[in-house]
Amino acid sequence: MKIICCHLLNDYSGSPKVLMQLVKGWVKNGKTVSILTCGNREGFLSHIPGVTYSFFWYKWSANNFVRLLNYFLSQVELFFKVLFTVDKNDLVYVNTVLPFGAALAAKIKGCKVIYHVHEITVNPKILKWFLFAMVGYNATEIIYVSEYLSKHHKKSTKKSSIFYNAIDDVFLSRAMQFKKIVNSYQCVLMVSSLKIYKGVFEFVALAEKNSSYEFKLVLNATQQEIDSFFKNTSFPKNLIVYPSQTNTHPFYEWADVLVNLSRPDGWVETFGLTVIEAMAYQLPCIVPPIGGIAELVVEGENGFLCD
Repeated sequence: MKIICCHLLNDYSGSPKVLMQLVKGWVKNGKTVSILTCGNREGFLSHIPGVTYSFFWYKWSANNFVRLLNYFLSQVELFFKVLFTVDKNDLVYVNTVLPFGAALAAKIKGCKVIYHVHEITVNPKILKWFLFAMVGYNATEIIYVSEYLSKHHKKSTKKSSIFYNAIDDVFLSRAMQFKKIVNSYQCVLMVSSLKIYKGVFEFVALAEKNSSYEFKLVLNATQQEIDSFFKNTSFPKNLIVYPSQTNTHPFYEWADVLVNLSRPDGWVETFGLTVIEAMAYQLPCIVPPIGGIAELVVEGENGFLCD
């Protein structure tokens, strides 16, 4: 039996990082693992020892129509790649609801299909309906990353489990060894995707209004993408913005508090991997009051819930 892992956009966000941890565990336990993801892009799924790779074409676009067209074209290619490479005894592991082409091909071949569902917000709504209909049709088993997400999609009759995301042993070991001496609490950190609904402009506004504090924003984007996104925005002197980072330890070591400013009207956080990473460094976290991310924070004990 082979485990074929399918993921759309390989980058430095939470969902590919979780899949990377799973893949490393499977390889360590002697499983034969292959990864199908988009090519010409570096991320957490790149260069994992002991894994075979196959790539399909996908290019993200800021234009909604072009992005949707590119997405469906990518799924056509992914469908045929899986259809002609998997055997009935293989396990196809679909990470997020997006790689439906792989799941549909696996269903046709009679493979076991496990969906690892990370998201609740998909736009437009008709696409969300279609993708979760595909989950219901193709999945043998569904894994949800939080209680909130499980309840939201409880309409599915398929076997399901809740597996909270975890921190890998290497990261946790370094975090546990770090001991910070704090003289004053003034360092505010946010690690986020480069999206308006992630609250990036609210973070800039916080920095502008709190000049006695230091702010760092680490974004899952290139410097060119950041410059284009913020081309009409001036940053205050107490804010530094960073592109994608393969090593986030120095940022958690620097910080006194981690914030997640996702706007619930545009994006509901179903988990929040950066929150448990920050907690490993004993940092309090300020997070939205809605979604799976709210399951990680006890108000007034390890952080605060704030819209």
